[in-house]
Amino acid sequence: QVQLVESGGGLVQAGGSLRLSCAASGNLFMINRMGWYRQAPGKQRELVASITSGGTTSTNYADSVKGRFTISRDNAKNTVYLEMNSLKPEETAVYYCNARRWDNDYWGQGTQVTVSS
Repeated sequence: QVQLVESGGGLVQAGGSLRLSCAASGNLFMINRMGWYRQAPGKQRELVASITSGGTTSTNYADSVKGRFTISRDNAKNTVYLEMNSLKPEETAVYYCNARRWDNDYWGQGTQVTVSS
């Protein structure tokens, strides 16, 4: 099993910044990818950003966050970060950390991000 614990959410004004953290523990063998998703009320969960595991790092971003969000990882700490800048009110959502091992997805409990206008 994989345990994921998110932190760093909160209330921020539009244009502000937040940094989310996701600490992973448990059986992390063959985790292929880590990512951040978000789900706003009444909407489907969507991928925000992802980063591959292993020696070569590859990142992927939703078009809406390119240039403003940065995903990174610290392998020594088994932690993935999401740096979010220039936040918009419509990005208010619960942000979830995800770990993928082949066809299996693991999820954290989520952290609330609220962007006020």
